[in-house]
Amino acid sequence: MDKGKLIVIDGIDGSGKTTQIELLGKYLTEKSIPYEVINFPRYGQNLYADLVTRYLEGEFGNINEVNPYLMACIFAGDRLLAKSLIENWLAEGKIVIANRYVSSSKAHLGANLPEEGRENFMGWIDELEYQTNGMPKPNLNILLKVTPEIGQQNALKDQKTDIHEKSLKHEQKASEIYLDLSKTEENWVVVDCMENETMKSEEAINKEIIQILSSNRL
Repeated sequence: MDKGKLIVIDGIDGSGKTTQIELLGKYLTEKSIPYEVINFPRYGQNLYADLVTRYLEGEFGNINEVNPYLMACIFAGDRLLAKSLIENWLAEGKIVIANRYVSSSKAHLGANLPEEGRENFMGWIDELEYQTNGMPKPNLNILLKVTPEIGQQNALKDQKTDIHEKSLKHEQKASEIYLDLSKTEENWVVVDCMENETMKSEEAINKEIIQILSSNRL
């Protein structure tokens, strides 16, 4: 059996990641393509994810008071505990769809750093995640691009919001970093989810994602 593929669906809060993963799962099921979905952080499943919850709830202070390097280790610890699970799925030839991955730490934690300190931070995260922890590298990163204002509006519809979602400035910085990553790193594709200053339909976005997978032979 061929080795599976790791596909990351990422984007700022409120970009529709979960919805698009659900639609993609339906498509793969109809095509009888074996797949698995993993969501990061894995809330409620381990101590690292519990720490992430406490951070996002503001227990450790506001965004500017928490050390991004420290939080990056916590997010990475959550992923590391899922490493063998992902590797086993890939070895079985499955498509593994990750809702957020290493790129999420780069964007959301990098947004909490001065611009001049971000390049070193990105390199440090790559070393931590891919070299020290040996996490599988994505075969494809799909960035769902929405304007930060719309993304925040979508996120704030939930009854419970976190310190990232409440800050438009944070979402704007994270959006800029995601777009930079799509231009500077390999295996990135951007799906523009906006049209005439509003979000495209879920079905239209899903169609674009399927076309991307087909063109990449995934």
